[in-house]
Amino acid sequence: MTAQRAGRDGFGQAMMELGEENEKVVALGADLAESVKVHYFAEAYPERYFQIGIAEQDMIGTAAGLALSGYIPFTTTYAVFAAQRANEQIRLAVCYNNSNVKLAVSHAGLTTGEDGATHQALEDIASMRAMPNMTVLVPADASEAYEATKAAAEYQGPIYLRLGRTPVSELTNGVGEFKIGKARKMKEGKDVTIFACGIMVERAVEAHDILAKKGVDAEIINIHTIKPLDEVAVLESAKKTGCVVTAEEHSIIGGLGGAVAEVLSEKFPIPLKRIGTQDTFGESGPPEELLTKYGLTAEKIVEAVEEVIEKKNVMAVSSK
Repeated sequence: MTAQRAGRDGFGQAMMELGEENEKVVALGADLAESVKVHYFAEAYPERYFQIGIAEQDMIGTAAGLALSGYIPFTTTYAVFAAQRANEQIRLAVCYNNSNVKLAVSHAGLTTGEDGATHQALEDIASMRAMPNMTVLVPADASEAYEATKAAAEYQGPIYLRLGRTPVSELTNGVGEFKIGKARKMKEGKDVTIFACGIMVERAVEAHDILAKKGVDAEIINIHTIKPLDEVAVLESAKKTGCVVTAEEHSIIGGLGGAVAEVLSEKFPIPLKRIGTQDTFGESGPPEELLTKYGLTAEKIVEAVEEVIEKKNVMAVSSK
């Protein structure tokens, strides 16, 4: 059985190492240090940890000031508090100034669970992706979150690093080198492409195995960087398979599905189906039950694959 860890655990591990490796790395918190797993860094390097309290907007401004003073600030809170409550400060203090601020946010998506709709960020990728100068990272597992955190510290410019609360299987170890802006191919295939990010990568791999038993050869691409999107990888795979499904723990509006649809509609229009929440808020409940209710499962990915393959086949017949 593959070990399971949450994305935030990989972040916490990377921050401890960064604290030792680079004295310019600092961290800021909004009274949620343990939830975001930055409390280890705070205990080891108290002089480089700034507890701002429940004042996310102030925290973003402070982080921007630290960045403009030569530090590398990792600003930590829940995704919904950063992307929504502090949206204006991120836009002006961070993105407008191209400040070297790293927004490391946890508890994104439905798997925030019992905290309910108010705490489940389902539109944060869209709002951050629209910000000029912002890079958006959505790691698939703890190992990739670790790599993304290390890469973020080396990267010059604003980064939104979206971390999960729920443990998932370790899938990315040994699957190519992590590089911001470059997709990772998890499974080779020829019949359909499934582009996924975050926890939905695991479900895409599960769907691959179900489809294989049905004689469908699915290609699985882990799009850990939503912006800048790896358009080369998207188009290369889409041209090979001829139909696409996207899967994300986010609204189908403006996230991974939106990004892929924009590229394909302009450069290579083919059948496409987006798996994600359908323009709705979430609700309180156990994470797995919520994922099932809102259709974020391997089985729903399989259904979407069968739909786009049927459309591809119809198009092929009609074009003859």
